[in-house]
Parts: sequence; C-alpha cells; structure tokens
Amino acid sequence: MSPRIIRIAQLATTPKKSGILPVSPATIWRWVRDGKFPQPFKLGASVTGWHSDEIEAFVAACRKESSK
Repeated sequence: MSPRIIRIAQLATTPKKSGILPVSPATIWRWVRDGKFPQPFKLGASVTGWHSDEIEAFVAACRKESSK
C-alpha cells in the first residue's frame, strides 16, 4: 500500500488550527527551500502534497537529533 498524502493545511499550525508540526506554513516552505524538509510533489495545478512516510522520517530524525 502506498503512503498517505499530507497537504500543507494538515502539516502546518495556524492561529485557527493545530497541524502535525508546531510551525507555520511559511516555515515549512522555508525548510523545503533550504533542503531541511522533504520535497513535496504536485498532485495538480494548485495541489501539493508530501508522502506521510517522509514526514514521519523527518519527525523521527528531529527527535533523534534533539535527544543527543
């Protein structure tokens, strides 16, 4: 089975809702630009997503780094 697809609205936290990560959409896009976050892929002209397994690996790596 292929991984679930996660969109920016589910990832980022905004004043009106909590996301998977406690950062803003701008921070996620900055991390992508800087190569610190997995690259998204296009689902359509205005739809971008990430594979859930890549996001889970990113979070696990952050946890591992912070426990050092």
